[in-house]
Amino acid sequence: MYAVIRCGGKQYRVEPGDTVKIERLEGKIGSKVTITDVVAVRTDEKLLAGNDAANAKVVGRIVAQGRHPKRLVMKYKKTNQYKILRGHRQDFTAIEVKEITV
Repeated sequence: MYAVIRCGGKQYRVEPGDTVKIERLEGKIGSKVTITDVVAVRTDEKLLAGNDAANAKVVGRIVAQGRHPKRLVMKYKKTNQYKILRGHRQDFTAIEVKEITV
């Protein structure tokens, strides 16, 4: 059984027991998280999508709060002597998926 959830403008495929790094959520490590924005659920019998998956929810536990490694963003124009180098680190929340309920 797996589910496709939407969180932070991105979609993730999760199964019970998976650890997923999603966009930052408020909460402390060890606290319970319920995600109700479920796009699709695949059970052993059938695939539920759209309005059929609207009642589904994914329950998990926050494992870690952190930041991804730095990514460098460079803007460069060769004719104008223009060069800018900037770095960016995205915050994340690591969630361990406990169960998927339909």
